[in-house]
Amino acid sequence: MARKCLELRLFPDSAGDTGCWDKSVQDIGGELLLVSQFTLYGDSRKGRRPSFDRAAAPERAEIFYDQFVEKLRQSGLKVETGLFGAMMQVSIENDGPVTLVLERESG
Repeated sequence: MARKCLELRLFPDSAGDTGCWDKSVQDIGGELLLVSQFTLYGDSRKGRRPSFDRAAAPERAEIFYDQFVEKLRQSGLKVETGLFGAMMQVSIENDGPVTLVLERESG
């Protein structure tokens, strides 16, 4: 997953070129902000209340999160994090029309 985040081509070749995403965060020397919200895996396919039965236990999830952060830091990019398990308010300015869901490859 760390490799996918580092190599995913999300940025245009040149300023103003929105039609061709050819550069990764590594290619542009970008920075990463990691927020541990992904550990709150909720399944809402059935009923009206999300189920968290398939979410990792907090202790196990924190280990995975720390490993993920370390892998990204090994890239040499600046990596900032929130506080695992804490309530956080994060302000961002999205620059683009997409939201991507990254999932681990099956198998």
